Amino acid sequence: MQDDDKPTLLIIDGHSLAFRAFYALPVDSFVTRDGQHTNAIHGFISMLLNLLQNERPTHLAVAFDISRYSFRTREYPEYKGTRGETPPEFIGQIPLLEEALKAMRIRTLSKEDYEADDILATLATRGAADGFRVLVVSGDRDTIQLVDDDVTLLYPNVRGVSELKRYDRDAVLERYGIEPHQYPEIAALVGETSDNLIGIDKVGEKTAVKWVQKYGSVDEILAHADEITGVVGSNLREQQERAVRNRRLNRLVRDVELEVAPADLARGPIDAEAVREIFARLQFRTLLDRVIKLEGTDEDLAAGSGGPVAPGAPAVRRMVDEELAAWLRSATTAGTPLGLRVVSHGGELEGVGIASATESAWVPWGAHRPDYEALEAWLADPRHPKVLHDAKRQLKVLAHHGIALEGLAFDTALAAWLLRPGTKTEALSKLVDYHLGETLPEPDPNQLVPETDAVSPATEAWYLLRLADELRGRLDEGSLGVLEDLEIPLVPVLARMEMQGVTVAADSLAELNARLSGQISETAASAFAEIGREINLGSPKQLQEVLFEQLEMPKTRANKTGYSTDAAALADLQEQNPHPFLGLLLQHRDATKLKQMVETLEKAIGQDGRVHTTYEQTGSSTGRMSSNDPNLQNIPIKTETGREIRAAFRRGEGFETLLTADYSQIEMRIMAHLSEDAGLIEAFHSGEDLHRFVGARIFHVDPAEVTPTMRTKVKAMSYGLAYGLSAFGLSKQLRIETKEAKELMADYFARFGAVRDYLRGVVEQARVDGYTTTIFGRRRPFADLTSTNRVLRDNAERQALNSPIQGSAADIIKRAMLAIDADIRERGLDSRMLLQVHDELVFEVASGELEEMSSIVETRMSGAAELAVPLEVQVGTGRDWDAAAH
Repeated sequence: MQDDDKPTLLIIDGHSLAFRAFYALPVDSFVTRDGQHTNAIHGFISMLLNLLQNERPTHLAVAFDISRYSFRTREYPEYKGTRGETPPEFIGQIPLLEEALKAMRIRTLSKEDYEADDILATLATRGAADGFRVLVVSGDRDTIQLVDDDVTLLYPNVRGVSELKRYDRDAVLERYGIEPHQYPEIAALVGETSDNLIGIDKVGEKTAVKWVQKYGSVDEILAHADEITGVVGSNLREQQERAVRNRRLNRLVRDVELEVAPADLARGPIDAEAVREIFARLQFRTLLDRVIKLEGTDEDLAAGSGGPVAPGAPAVRRMVDEELAAWLRSATTAGTPLGLRVVSHGGELEGVGIASATESAWVPWGAHRPDYEALEAWLADPRHPKVLHDAKRQLKVLAHHGIALEGLAFDTALAAWLLRPGTKTEALSKLVDYHLGETLPEPDPNQLVPETDAVSPATEAWYLLRLADELRGRLDEGSLGVLEDLEIPLVPVLARMEMQGVTVAADSLAELNARLSGQISETAASAFAEIGREINLGSPKQLQEVLFEQLEMPKTRANKTGYSTDAAALADLQEQNPHPFLGLLLQHRDATKLKQMVETLEKAIGQDGRVHTTYEQTGSSTGRMSSNDPNLQNIPIKTETGREIRAAFRRGEGFETLLTADYSQIEMRIMAHLSEDAGLIEAFHSGEDLHRFVGARIFHVDPAEVTPTMRTKVKAMSYGLAYGLSAFGLSKQLRIETKEAKELMADYFARFGAVRDYLRGVVEQARVDGYTTTIFGRRRPFADLTSTNRVLRDNAERQALNSPIQGSAADIIKRAMLAIDADIRERGLDSRMLLQVHDELVFEVASGELEEMSSIVETRMSGAAELAVPLEVQVGTGRDWDAAAH
């Protein structure tokens, strides 16, 4: 029988693949409403659906371990003894995975005293004998021994379970140089770290392969042990029992008594109702859709693919003019919030959906404005509270049509982000699914004629009210305060800044772009002359060949494609082993990056001569805002070209000057406040340069005797400590010995012990609470602080160190922005706030308003928080952004 005519038996190692999925997907991104982690289940089922789609198996089973104990641990108690405790987030996922597989009518198998691999080996052996084409999916290398002409192993790569490498007989032979059934012989000699099987000392894979190729098996190698010379031969003879034991334990059992045969594992139709139920509990909406599409023929399941839509959604009434006015009066008499959805296409207003708890209305937008006077009055009245999702975008649509929106009471996108700050802004349908456990029907964007109609915007507005109630109830008092006092009031402020934009001189950018193009060409030509040929300077592969083969430079850190050629690695290489080609390459990269930045800005200049960025409030976990399309927060300030780019940002026509203001050392001031360190507090109150003050105490000299080198070391350490910088990291950054870095840190903490105590305490408290908190109550969860995965835990600890500091800084500048904006509007000034760049604000000052604006900005920024140290603000003015630098 040809392989194509054979039935296909797909057998999967459940625990192995679930564990890999667990570590491949972020824990925090897969949590149900009741706190159950689901990343392992999601990753496993996603992989399974890919396999079902690609392999089309006729028969299928998933094998699970019952426990860590088997006949192998009875013989060798240390077997797999080095494996850590099961991560708490993983506990409970396997039973749910088995339940999901059962609903999909996929047989799961386990056997007391045996491992899942033994079940796979038994089924693979029997399946091949019964005429099946067998596919084994496992992350355990022991299963390589099962590969033969009828059995293929699908093995996950290092990135998890999304990609599986195919190991047939030829692939094993190419990778290891031996037949598949001989792989256990190599493992027996080398040992298996994951199974705690210790191999022969000094015997690596190459040596083991050479022996197996010559002698065939461990038994034969030991029979000829006297022929093997040197240290490895001596070790083999002395430690031969290790190899014998390892070979005995890594031999998979191929005749486990199972209650089913391969023929009993035929795929059948899924249990539609059970699949819907378990996937709803797991909140796997996308995976449910994939299961539906994969099944394809189950009409009952397809009919329910939209999921449970909440009962009681009011019928949508289409209203304008007097009917709308009467409805709005009746719906808003009690002052209760109404849900609002503003619908637009290409920036043009199409209509609005409005809903109360019991009624909903769709208001199509038309050209006859008098029909909408009641609507516009309601929208502009701050006494009528509104609930929106992603309000800033909709506010701008209305403003584009000359319609004001006041009374924003709640934004579900912002509230959901504060509840789970590690996530980006999610669509309303996703939040309804996650928080309410209900599904908003959505048309498939890939279908030209969608089978499912979208719900009315009026119905979405009704969902908004219910979602807002759910989110408000789940937010703690501090987070709710941040939402109501900071984030929601900031929405109209940011909308105005985005709509106003900032004037950018296109001619200056064009001149700079041309100059950078010439510089790039000249630098490339000089670099090519150094190596005697032309290459693609953007190709890592070609750069690796030039740097590490042609120029024989020391290797950088290894990566998947060879050795790193990223900016940090090459900067280190140039520092330690300078070479003209490398210097030119770095110059070429810098110029190319700046040219791309200039071209992005050129394309972003609108017909009004201004660039309009978009501020993302939910752009980070700490509360800091990001700037997109284009990003105006990444323009260099310390390079000459960066300053030229900034010089292209000008005051607009009719305005007197630009005014810039930023906080001086705000993160260190917050550190002093939170740590209550008397030394740091004294430094800020003394008016002395902070790093000179600290340096004087660490190096035991007068402030005037602190050298630039001393100050640099202190500055790097002061900021580095807040980001979890280690002694090794400090030594690398300052190009000093690790010993000196340790001594520097010890001296620092000897003088500023409260800083050390604070940094230790903030992580330990976060480990207990599960989150950190800013001065103003903003929370950031850290589930990985208790992870058994050291890499995840270390990353979480570093983030937890700085989160209260960086988050408090973000809160402070937002408070300042709100106060300044309020002053400008209350005083009727024509000046306006244009940009926010982390700790800096940029203003366009109208003629005759400079003195008043300077006073407002300095007063409001310095008074944005009451800290144990003063908030110092630096102000500058000028015709362009660079000239206004201070």
